[in-house]
Amino acid sequence: MIRMYRHLQKAWKKPDQSYIRGVMRQRVIIWRRQPTIVRVDKPTRIDRARRLGYKAKKGFVVVRVRVRRGGRRKPRPKMGRRQKRMGVKKYTPAKSIKLIGEERVARKYPNLEVLNSYWVWEDGISKWFEVILVDPSSPSIKSDKDVGWISGNRH
Repeated sequence: MIRMYRHLQKAWKKPDQSYIRGVMRQRVIIWRRQPTIVRVDKPTRIDRARRLGYKAKKGFVVVRVRVRRGGRRKPRPKMGRRQKRMGVKKYTPAKSIKLIGEERVARKYPNLEVLNSYWVWEDGISKWFEVILVDPSSPSIKSDKDVGWISGNRH
């Protein structure tokens, strides 16, 4: 089993040189037509999900989120300024795209807590991440020694 995870990890390190690229190109064609946030049955990258705390039991949920790529553009100011001070392009947000994806998923699933997330794929327009969510009220999570802390009072 450990050997399988090591093989998957090696394949995902360089997807262009392994079989991953061919598989993912087919999947992304379907993913583009799906909604932005989709709950998935099993993680696409089981090795990465397991390293980040995922377990295949009740209380764990995996959600795939699509986020746009690239920098932001501010609305163009209406009043006069010289071009240098417009501040329309090359406007970098303070948050990473991964964090933006996690926040969108957390808003959609308010009763679950975000445990972690990882990159799955990207094309010219979008990036896909899978977010691992945990149900803090689930008995199997409360009794779990690794993620039981998420059930306590965290406010």
